[in-house]
Amino acid sequence: MPLLHPSGGLFYHLRAWRWQATRWRPFHSDVARWLDAWQPANAQLVLIGPSGGYALNARFLARFQRITVLEPDALARHLLGKRFSDFEFEFADSSWLAHSVGPAMLAQRYPDAAFLFCNLLGQKLTGQGAEHDRQVWLGGLQTALQGRNWASWHDLASTARRPSRFVQLSLPQSEPLDDLLAHFWLGGELEIHDHECAGMLPQSPRQYTLWQLAPGRFHLVEWLQTSLV
Repeated sequence: MPLLHPSGGLFYHLRAWRWQATRWRPFHSDVARWLDAWQPANAQLVLIGPSGGYALNARFLARFQRITVLEPDALARHLLGKRFSDFEFEFADSSWLAHSVGPAMLAQRYPDAAFLFCNLLGQKLTGQGAEHDRQVWLGGLQTALQGRNWASWHDLASTARRPSRFVQLSLPQSEPLDDLLAHFWLGGELEIHDHECAGMLPQSPRQYTLWQLAPGRFHLVEWLQTSLV
C-alpha cells in the first residue's frame, strides 16, 4: 500500500490541477518563504513524500547537487519529473520508511544528506510495518535525525469550519494544540481531525500557516526546521 495513501493518489493530483493556481497559492507562497530561510549546507537532499512537487520550486532545488526522492506514488513521480524537467532526480524505494525502524534506516542510508518531509508527517503512514505506534515512530524520527539538517511542513489539524483569521504565526517553542487553534479560530465549537504530530521538537522555533485544501476544508500547517553549521 502506498506510503501516502489515502492523502495521495489521483484524487489529490486532480485537486492540485484545479486549485494550485488559486486556493493553494497563498499556502505555497508560505512554503517558498520557509524553504528560502532553510539553508542546509549539504550537497544531497532527500525529498520525502513530495508528491508532484506542487509546493516546491526550482530556486530551492537548485541549491543541491544531488536530489533523492522517496515517493511511492508512480503518477506523482512522473509529474514531479515533468514539472522539474531540468533536474535529474534519483527515485528510490520508500516501502521501508513506515516500518518501526524506518527512521533509523533513513539516517543510515543517507548519512550526508539533508531531509525535507513534504507534508508527510501529518498523514497516515501505511505500508510495511505500519502497525507500529505513531508517536513512537515520530519520536524515533527525532532521535534518528538528531544532529542532522532536516525540515518538515505537516498538517496539525483540519476542519470544515472557516478560520476566523488567515494569519502567519511564529512561536519560539511548541504550544498545546488547543492553544494553537485559538490563534486562528475564535470562539464557538470547532470539530477537527487531529493529525497527531503536534509537539515535535518542543523547544525549537516553529511557524504556522493555513491551507485551504478545497472548498470547506481548511488545514493548520506547521513548519519545523533544523539548520546546523
